Amino acid sequence: MRNDVQDRSKFNIPPKSLLIVNKLRTKPVVDAIAALLSYLKEQHPEVRVFHEERSDRPEGVDPWTPGMVFKGPESEKIDLVVTLGGDGTILHASSLFKSGEVPPVLSFSMGTLGFLLPFHIDDFVKAIESAFAGNATVLHRMRLSCSFQRKDGSDKDMDPWQVMNEVTLHRGANPHLITIDIYVDDQHLTEAVANGIIVSTPTGSTAYSLSAGGPIVHPSLSALVLTPICPRSLSFRPLVFPSSSTVVLKVSDRSRAEAGLSMDGQVSYMLGPGEAVTVQASLYPVPCINRSSIAEPDVTREGVPPGKEDDWVRDINNLLQYNATFRSKALLRHSRT
Repeated sequence: MRNDVQDRSKFNIPPKSLLIVNKLRTKPVVDAIAALLSYLKEQHPEVRVFHEERSDRPEGVDPWTPGMVFKGPESEKIDLVVTLGGDGTILHASSLFKSGEVPPVLSFSMGTLGFLLPFHIDDFVKAIESAFAGNATVLHRMRLSCSFQRKDGSDKDMDPWQVMNEVTLHRGANPHLITIDIYVDDQHLTEAVANGIIVSTPTGSTAYSLSAGGPIVHPSLSALVLTPICPRSLSFRPLVFPSSSTVVLKVSDRSRAEAGLSMDGQVSYMLGPGEAVTVQASLYPVPCINRSSIAEPDVTREGVPPGKEDDWVRDINNLLQYNATFRSKALLRHSRT
């Protein structure tokens, strides 16, 4: 894993190609895409704009499919991904790049709150111009690489999945607890009897893992977070491993049922007794453009210059109300009136 988790953006300045990824095309999304395309056409006509190949692709935008091979020079590959939606839209954008490097991602909120949404769509002009000028920094958010093994230990015939939040082995609709053997770097850690096991990235530590009692981990760290879901043993606590570790979750031969496997809450497989999933750090993180790196001096915290404020610190206070007492919450509500 790379150590320079936060640095200046590496994409072409200005980008020569741009991919739009959006959630379902409600009227606000349709209007936002229209405004964005109009602006790009007027101010940056040299930028080639792509959209996923699907039925709601906007007019005048080139179709794009994962793994698409461009005809022409190397510079015609996607230089920048722009997402419009919520955190789930960013997870979907990440899933489109299952192999190789992921282009920098510029994320716009359509009104929802999320840890991966640094910009509101109303600010798209300032954000795009700053990014195009090379004034933005990116945070390289770690991903997980997940491969699958049969009962005899051989790999299943499928490419490894690249996961941004978490991989979860769970009991699914089965009423019984499942039994999972957990290995870390080829050493047997424990036999878990639980509703399931989560292996998350630092980015995913504020998602499902947090709801299951896992720790909050700063996204600039490279680590694997192991969190049990309703374990039978009260001494089974969450663990954090270095990114160099390899974690194997194997459905025990003594498990009473198959286990469901979901990745970023979107993909689901069934693993039978003896089958396993191997989880390790991916070589290809997701470079997300920071809000604070292009903020105006008067919108950052006192004493913190633009580009130095930590988006994550702001988010755990604003979104999670971290360590907020009843009194401080009341004062916060009063200050907003």
